[in-house]
Amino acid sequence: MIYHFRQKQTAIVLAAGLLAAPALAQDITAPGESTSGTYADYMQTVYARAGYPEMLQLSLTSFDNEFDLHGMAAESWEQSEDGLTWTFRLRDGLTYSDGQPLTAHDYVFALRRAATSGYDFAWYWDFAAAIDGWAEVTAGDAGADALGITATDDLTLEVRTVTPKPYLPSVVSLWYAVPEHAVEEFGDDYAANVETIPASGAYMMESWEKSSNAMTLVRNPEYRGPWPGLEETLYIDPALGAPEVGLPAFMSGEVDISPLNAGQIPFMEDRFPDQIRQNAIFAVSYIAFDMDSEPFDNVDVRRALWYAIDREEMTTTVLRNLAIPGRSLLSPSFPGYNEDIAAQAVFDPERAREYLAAAGYPNGEGFPEVEIWYRDQGGYNGAITAPMLQYLQAEFEEHLGITMNLRILPLQDWMDGMLNKTNNLFLAPYEYDYVDPSNFYGIFYNGGRHDHRNPEYDALVAEADSHPDWEQRLALYEQAEQVLIDTAAIVPLVHPIQMFAVSDRLSGPGVEPNSAGMTPLTRLVPFFYAHTEAN
Repeated sequence: MIYHFRQKQTAIVLAAGLLAAPALAQDITAPGESTSGTYADYMQTVYARAGYPEMLQLSLTSFDNEFDLHGMAAESWEQSEDGLTWTFRLRDGLTYSDGQPLTAHDYVFALRRAATSGYDFAWYWDFAAAIDGWAEVTAGDAGADALGITATDDLTLEVRTVTPKPYLPSVVSLWYAVPEHAVEEFGDDYAANVETIPASGAYMMESWEKSSNAMTLVRNPEYRGPWPGLEETLYIDPALGAPEVGLPAFMSGEVDISPLNAGQIPFMEDRFPDQIRQNAIFAVSYIAFDMDSEPFDNVDVRRALWYAIDREEMTTTVLRNLAIPGRSLLSPSFPGYNEDIAAQAVFDPERAREYLAAAGYPNGEGFPEVEIWYRDQGGYNGAITAPMLQYLQAEFEEHLGITMNLRILPLQDWMDGMLNKTNNLFLAPYEYDYVDPSNFYGIFYNGGRHDHRNPEYDALVAEADSHPDWEQRLALYEQAEQVLIDTAAIVPLVHPIQMFAVSDRLSGPGVEPNSAGMTPLTRLVPFFYAHTEAN
């Protein structure tokens, strides 16, 4: 099976009410993320990286705003008949900004170095990619040459996996080139200094303010790959990443994009509604049970909770602009999202009461007080957790006569409670690790994070995970999620979203909503900056 190019994987307010444009009309200024990262190398550190190294180096593949997969360094890819070997063929003529050629050997070097250097993202290449030998090498039981990755020539890369991974081209969207010649000359610190970072991506670094991680990126004149940069200069400033700082800067024309907090959204809706964008996070919050203990060992009790929640009301009132209804594990615009599955998550309080009565608790009589455990967290999850739980408390009391108490726990205690079944009710958030349905269905496979064990579900997911045909995989995942619905193994609640203000001087697919109404600004950095133009 050969794939070419694409594979479906799926406040200063101006008197006139206009936003002032930044001084340089052909530049974009955007907020950054980490202010403390020290290395601009995605293959050296993900969680502590500085700036956007995803812009500096070329990945094998990447996604557009519809989450269709495109070849970047890879021109095409082919899966072997047994499904265990992938061959990626690179584009000819790719070079670094210093004129050195970019070859398949740089990708082999990137992962061998990652596997043997304490890479903080090493788990990904075992969990998502199942690269042959990865577990042994990262454990120190084998040398780097035991990894199932080989450059058979300058333009051909072979990857061997332990099990068939039909979605591996999606996984390798996070496999970036590392310039072996720069590491040999400067060591790991090559990625800590502007002068020693040769870029293989559409942009290269011109300046780096270490105290704040503010960076200036300029177009790479040696770039010959797809998605060249549209703008001459990008200014990335993490100091503008907080909405409280970003929006005033946005209103004064100092930055082109700003995240919005809940208090700022009504102002933007009133003054500049056309400049608000929803950013897809690809996460889900759901209720999980210990299905081996009372009262949640009774499927009718779990079904009662499924139908007692008005997701539409919850997300348009207490969670307005912070989440959308969660009717499935997958959120809208994520590859594999299924409207037929989502349509089954309806609010039907009469049906909920019937199920509770069938379980032996008419109008909640005799139902024990329960306690839902949730974890202490910040970010978008922290913003939605308290109002969501308070809403659920009221729903269950009103429609079912059930009293649900709340208990917040540190992350580790919460996880231990869920794995060891020291409680029977949990609010569980989950955000994607890679863009493929298998990522979400895998959290319930063969026990998963909740010790859920359903042979029918496991068999469907296992077959889907290894099936080479995309449409057949989707049909199998649909059947698997139907098993979760039929057994009410979980109750999906919401998909968090982020809201951004986007300057009207920006245009192009990078800032336009996709077919699901989402604009994945922070999820698709390479696509965004190659498909957004400043006017």
